[in-house]
Amino acid sequence: MGKKKTTIQISGMRCVSCGKTIEKALKKQPGVISANVNVATEKGIVEYDSKKISIKKIGETIRGTGYEPIGITHEDERTREISLKLTGMTCASCAAKIEKALKSVKGVRRASVNFATEKATVEYAPEVATLMDLRKTVQSVGYDISEEKEVDKSLVEMQRARVRMLVAWGFTIPIILWMLPEMIFGVTWPNWEIYNLGIILLAVPVIFWVGLPTLRAAAKTIYHKSTNMDVLIAMGTTIAFLTGPPIFFGIPILNYSGVAAMIMAFNLTGRYVETKAKGRASQAIKKLLMLEAKSARILVKDKEKEVPIEEVKVDDVIIVRPGEKIPTDGVVIGGESAVDESMATGESMPVHKKKGSEAIGATVNQDGLLKIKATKVGKDTFLAQVIKMVEECQGTKVPIQEFADKVTGFFVPAVLLIATATFILWMVVPGFIGGIANWAQSFLPWVDPTLGMFTLAIFATVAVLVIACPCALGLATPTTLMVGSGLGAENGIIIRKGEAIQTLKDVHTIVFDKTGTITQGKPALTDVVTTKDFAQHEVLRLAASVEAGSEHPIAKAIVEGARAKKVEPAKLKGFKAVRGKGVRATIDGKQILVGNRLLLKEAGINVDPLEGELKRLEDEGKTAVLVASGKKLAGVCAVADTLKEDSVQAIKELHKMGLKSVMITGDNPRTANAIARQVGIDRVLSEVLPDQKVAEIKRLQGEVGMVAMVGDGINDAPALTQANVGIAIGTGTDIAIEAGDVILVRGDLSSVVSATKLSRATFRKIKQNLFWAFGYNTAAIPLAIFGLLHPVIAELAMATSSVSVVSNANLLRRAKIQPSYSSEK
Repeated sequence: MGKKKTTIQISGMRCVSCGKTIEKALKKQPGVISANVNVATEKGIVEYDSKKISIKKIGETIRGTGYEPIGITHEDERTREISLKLTGMTCASCAAKIEKALKSVKGVRRASVNFATEKATVEYAPEVATLMDLRKTVQSVGYDISEEKEVDKSLVEMQRARVRMLVAWGFTIPIILWMLPEMIFGVTWPNWEIYNLGIILLAVPVIFWVGLPTLRAAAKTIYHKSTNMDVLIAMGTTIAFLTGPPIFFGIPILNYSGVAAMIMAFNLTGRYVETKAKGRASQAIKKLLMLEAKSARILVKDKEKEVPIEEVKVDDVIIVRPGEKIPTDGVVIGGESAVDESMATGESMPVHKKKGSEAIGATVNQDGLLKIKATKVGKDTFLAQVIKMVEECQGTKVPIQEFADKVTGFFVPAVLLIATATFILWMVVPGFIGGIANWAQSFLPWVDPTLGMFTLAIFATVAVLVIACPCALGLATPTTLMVGSGLGAENGIIIRKGEAIQTLKDVHTIVFDKTGTITQGKPALTDVVTTKDFAQHEVLRLAASVEAGSEHPIAKAIVEGARAKKVEPAKLKGFKAVRGKGVRATIDGKQILVGNRLLLKEAGINVDPLEGELKRLEDEGKTAVLVASGKKLAGVCAVADTLKEDSVQAIKELHKMGLKSVMITGDNPRTANAIARQVGIDRVLSEVLPDQKVAEIKRLQGEVGMVAMVGDGINDAPALTQANVGIAIGTGTDIAIEAGDVILVRGDLSSVVSATKLSRATFRKIKQNLFWAFGYNTAAIPLAIFGLLHPVIAELAMATSSVSVVSNANLLRRAKIQPSYSSEK
């Protein structure tokens, strides 16, 4: 099975019903495993079997529903659209020359050059043509490219929406000014015929020119036997407009064509503001895309050569000077520097890099020259993976959204039925339904029960059609999820699965793997205790000198500890490892022993003077190593897997948030309990082998309910999968990103606090949005039925409803997700 997943940009979607139509069509296709369409991000994520269905067929299926899959051609390939800044053009013929040359490149599907802006827009297939091919082609005809960037479709759409809005108001404002004397004084200026004809003519371009995309979208939706927001707006404006012409044939009806123009103008204004707000909501992805370096300086035969980032290959040696971006993931093979990794981790403090350190692409080198060997390029880099995961998260649906989607599925048909029923009721029983209008006319100036029965019916029907807002319902969840996942990415929290946002806020207990999660994951020197005859410095010198010959992790920890304290090792002779006991060697003619009690007792050395300290250290979960010089006990060095700096504070904050903590480890109970006491863990599960962790998580779920598991994602993968939310924690590019529902880029527990706060803040916003969307529709539709809402006010309220939901989602960016003990603002 050739199982693949692809993300497709889709244009033309106007509300949630559009997305459901596409999903429904895709799921019917043989070979499509799953399809999720997100109207807020205008993207569809399709999982499919490439042996049964092609990208071309997926594109055709989307087109068949009346929408356009951007970047999928009819030739079964993916395309990319870029804007190139050109240099050297002097006249229009230069532009024509470049355009002709670009179109001749194999893989280029479309190219247009604008002499006035000095820009070329090129759509090409990256698998056939490269940016370097385009650059060389432009250079071959005597010109050059100074900059290239991806075409921002959302910006283009926003500009179009703005133009449509301005044109609409350009015609609608004169309509309003012309209607005012008639509304206030009952005077039609200059006369009845010119007034009504003028209003109709001014309304035509608003509805049938700038409003045409709405009408066309409605027609496509009806053709595909579906309904959406556009259908409601199209019906409302068309019905209102059609009240105009009949008045010239003596039919007693009020001319609502001017109202139709106002409805469309407000609708287009709402679309523009909504598009702008959605653009802000998707800023996180755009910011990540902008972080990518455009070029790299590589070493070729000991000479530096600048190449486009697409030409960097694995094992290339890259030179990065101070202030420059590290072009791609790699390992430092020369130089030292501080690197700003905030784009990846959210951590503002620079990270020191030296030979052997991992480097993340798109991070910024600060103060030293680095030589970096590329280890990952293109779509395999850390940044590319983060972008992919954030996009996929934004395309998934949280459980609460399924309910909203079910409602929106029958919402528009229900509104159409209600509108029809409203018209019939006003025509058949006007006395009954108009009673409330009679009562309200004293304080609502637009309510006039004296109008003709047919006019009142049209008035109420149009109001019902345009007041209903399924968009607010549909945008409530995906827009908030888009902002939340983006905020997480900016803070080193990558949410792989959208449902984790909802599940994490319901978690009762968080289970932490000990090694590498609560602790650093490697032994370190923690204590040096001496007898009265020896100084601390001397004991450490002796221990480190002898242990320098050993490969044991404890020995390495002692040597590293001595080096950190700038203790110089002594020259030794006769090094010998004593299996299971320790090591011995000769320094300055004296035999030095470093090991456990048994090693020293066999040499006749009394360890009783330090027995109390040994017990204390061991009770703290540390490994105690005795040191003897000659026949004298010198001291003891303690080694332990040390706690991460923020472990104690993070666990304390999680407790304040009402969460219980559990530590799971393979260590013996004494060591495990010692660590748990230091950190403040509620419960310890010790002597648990890796293959037993899943069973322990299951048992905990049976006891307490929802459980999250935090681990390094390497040997914890099954347990992370079993937990209700799997949180993989790691550092840099080595994170096992497939292991968790949530990935924490920084290797600290503060990120667990931030992830939990992010989950709660995001879900709080989702609930606010859904409450507003449901509440608005529940209150507004009955008011429209009884004729209490003017259609223009109804449309304004509808547009405001969608915009308010998107704007409220954007407020999530202000959420304080950092731990309370963090100094970061």
